[in-house]
Amino acid sequence: MRIGLYPGTFDPITLGHIDIIRRASFLVDRLVLGVAINRDKGPLFTLEERVEMIEAECEKLSKQTGTEIVAHPFENLLIDCAHDVNATLIIRGLRAVADFEYEFQMVGMNRVLDSSVETVFLMADAHHQAIASKLVKEIARLNGDVGKFVTPPVNEALKAKFAAK
Repeated sequence: MRIGLYPGTFDPITLGHIDIIRRASFLVDRLVLGVAINRDKGPLFTLEERVEMIEAECEKLSKQTGTEIVAHPFENLLIDCAHDVNATLIIRGLRAVADFEYEFQMVGMNRVLDSSVETVFLMADAHHQAIASKLVKEIARLNGDVGKFVTPPVNEALKAKFAAK
């Protein structure tokens, strides 16, 4: 069984993430979405909320692609998370050259830690290259329309989160 790991904070999950998840699901039999517990980033959504959004969005994708897609929270090294879920493939999405520079360094470090775990980059679809969770949150915080960047349920979750603040 080919198991892939697509890590991220997914705060919130965007259409860009969903595009990468859909395409990555054709590369593996099981796709694990590593939901990073990154306290340094100060996520808007709790871990539980992020996992719930991911599971709701990926349930549809899993049925469409026939690939098992699951969420897995993690707070350890990415390579250790890959070991925890038996992944032999790490999937990363790239939007721009700036993403590549950072990811290039990460791949080098991960290969030193365990050369048996391969990393594959998927370029973001042209329609999704500008989407970043950080920008989506900022637009939503300022009452902008993020409907072009997230699904309707995620859009509603953003509205509710900022209405409560």
